Amino acid sequence: MLHAGDSRPALYRSAVGRIGSHHDDDRQRETGTEDMSEIEELQRRINAALDRIGSGLEAGTDAVADPAELAEVRQALEDEKLANEQLEERVKTLRDKRNALEEELEALREQNAQSLSRLDGELQSLRRANQQLRDNNVALREANAAGVGEAHLINKSMMAELESLRANHAADRAETSAILSELTAVLEGAETPDTPKSEDA
Repeated sequence: MLHAGDSRPALYRSAVGRIGSHHDDDRQRETGTEDMSEIEELQRRINAALDRIGSGLEAGTDAVADPAELAEVRQALEDEKLANEQLEERVKTLRDKRNALEEELEALREQNAQSLSRLDGELQSLRRANQQLRDNNVALREANAAGVGEAHLINKSMMAELESLRANHAADRAETSAILSELTAVLEGAETPDTPKSEDA
């Protein structure tokens, strides 16, 4: 049974971040590295072509730029423009995915908070029922010691014991619900990015 100060939910929450973000971070790093390498190569080509054109212009004021070099510069510019557009689209996709994950995580936090709140309420009820049971047992023992067997005290004690058992069962159910909620978050976070989620899930 879960007691006050139990650290299991906190451990589960810590696992969500570690498991859920591992594969996404690796993929994002690989994609970003490839995009930057491609853009750097295009920039190198453009700079080299511009240097050649500049050298030709310095050779004489009437020098005409090589059409082939101009075409190379134009093509390199078009390639870089396309690479930038693709990079922007990938960044947008990653940003949208990050926002969706943040919203999902916030929903899980809210769900866990509600589960823990219900558990706390059930534990409070259990404490009150147990205290009532102890008080009734004390009164019953005192009555028996005095040789006065009062039926209403016996009935009251039995009712308090029954209420304590009910509160105990309710607390157990609340604890189970909280743990299942945490385990669900961990299992969902452990799914790899390449594993599609079922439509019926």
